[in-house]
Amino acid sequence: MSHSFFHFFLISLFLYKNCIAHRYTFTVREVPYTKLCSTKTILTVNSQFPGPVIKVHKGDTIYVNVRNRASENITMHWHGVEQPRNPWSDGPEYITQCPIRPGSDFMYKVIFSIEDTTVWWHAHSSWTRATVHGLIFVYPRPPESLPFPKADHEVPLVLGEWWKRDVREVVEEFIRTGGAPNVSDALTINGHPGFLYPCSKSDTFHLKVEKGKTYRIRMVNAAMNLILFFAIANHSLTVVAADGHYIKPLKATYITISPGETLDMLLQADQNPKRIYYMAARAYQTGNIAFDNSTTIGILSYFSSHKAKTPSFSGYYPTLPFYNDTSAAFGFFTKIKSLYSGQVPVQISRRIITTISINLRMCPQNSCEGPNGSRLAASMNNISFVTPSHMDILKAYYYHIKGVYGTRFPEFPPLFFNFTAENQPLFLETPRLATEVKVIEFGQVVELVIQGTSLVNALDHPMHLHGFSFFVVGVGFGNFNISEGEPSSLYNLVDPPYKNTMTVPINGWIAIRFQANNPGVWFMHCHLDRHQTWGMNVVFIVKNGREPNQQILPPPDDLPPCYE
Repeated sequence: MSHSFFHFFLISLFLYKNCIAHRYTFTVREVPYTKLCSTKTILTVNSQFPGPVIKVHKGDTIYVNVRNRASENITMHWHGVEQPRNPWSDGPEYITQCPIRPGSDFMYKVIFSIEDTTVWWHAHSSWTRATVHGLIFVYPRPPESLPFPKADHEVPLVLGEWWKRDVREVVEEFIRTGGAPNVSDALTINGHPGFLYPCSKSDTFHLKVEKGKTYRIRMVNAAMNLILFFAIANHSLTVVAADGHYIKPLKATYITISPGETLDMLLQADQNPKRIYYMAARAYQTGNIAFDNSTTIGILSYFSSHKAKTPSFSGYYPTLPFYNDTSAAFGFFTKIKSLYSGQVPVQISRRIITTISINLRMCPQNSCEGPNGSRLAASMNNISFVTPSHMDILKAYYYHIKGVYGTRFPEFPPLFFNFTAENQPLFLETPRLATEVKVIEFGQVVELVIQGTSLVNALDHPMHLHGFSFFVVGVGFGNFNISEGEPSSLYNLVDPPYKNTMTVPINGWIAIRFQANNPGVWFMHCHLDRHQTWGMNVVFIVKNGREPNQQILPPPDDLPPCYE
């Protein structure tokens, strides 16, 4: 009897440890921070910038109670977490929920499933993610182990941007005027600008390492509008994961990382421990636009280098590619390959082709601050997405509420032209304003080709899809050859990277594939926030399947209300 009871106890303990749902409290409040010689109030989670790190095991479910004690609306997105059947907790404002208003709470249910490594969380309401963001460390669930050597230590590393002005003022101004937003005043590493900026000698990130040890850097680019180069002087990095999934180990002297992307990298502390080494990040930027061309610096020193004094800053600087070196940027992007082979769907159900463009809208008496007195905009397939303002799309879809969105997002560009030509007819620059979604049957294998254009300003665009990871089967420059029935000769169908964010190159295209096996309402957008604000977005609605486990979960009871 006691023997049976002991076994029952062990089984119960195992089930309890493996099924327990972890709970977190995120209190959003305004807190004063001083940087670059001035103090301003910023939005934070639990008064931290960057926000707290969440740690989970693969397959966990966690509950995060977001308490809005700030003076503006907020939502939270769990970037890279697929949230199977659970779009209610995905977070984009007026896409899957109405905002959490000041003084209100909402409990997010975050369901981890196939994510293996680092993902992240951030606010998804206007530009609030500028300071409201943090990393999520995903660990293998025992007895599973890592497919690369376990590091001695883990280092969270968040790249970001800092404005001396209130970010709300930056957003309000460029929306009002129709021009481009003011560029940031500094880049940051873990919230620190670094000693190259005014009043920042003591506001420099410092990583102390021990000779012979291995450090796992878990990195996210949380910048609002900048793709970044990053390197550490005299130290190579071995990239072992991207966007929450393992990749074939890639040794790199520099990395390129777009807003929204995460990377896991191994750093060997194998250099002269008496020296100081700097890490640095700066922009990769194409196109004829203003951008923050400054450099953020962090310090790497060894525990034995006691005599190294931070104020002298005499150390080794890393070499970074030139700011507009597209071959260097995509030389890194295209070397990333999935650790596993043979997983990409070979047969597709449908191919959707969409252009992504910067556009112009005319203003009365040419009174706006865009080119020639126009208003800057952005589009996909010439539709500049209009976000609803009173009812979210998920609620309208689930409860069959009419008038919130249309279902006529085009399968192909409405007009075919030389998308990447140097000079384009002016009439192509004007988009149509609409809230159009694309409806997809459950289980379909979708190939989505995203074609960049040279309209107004040719740029790179990091495109992020909620609710899915996708295989990046193709990347190219120029026009995608639509006349080819099956362009597989251009594709990697063996070991393409499995990601949730991928950058479309300037005057180029990407092709991605995913199986629509996650029912719900899922946002896709450029992760340069100025382009998202201008309308470079679309919504995919994946219909329910036939089986109970292929249908959207019921809405939570405390879903934030919508107001007319």
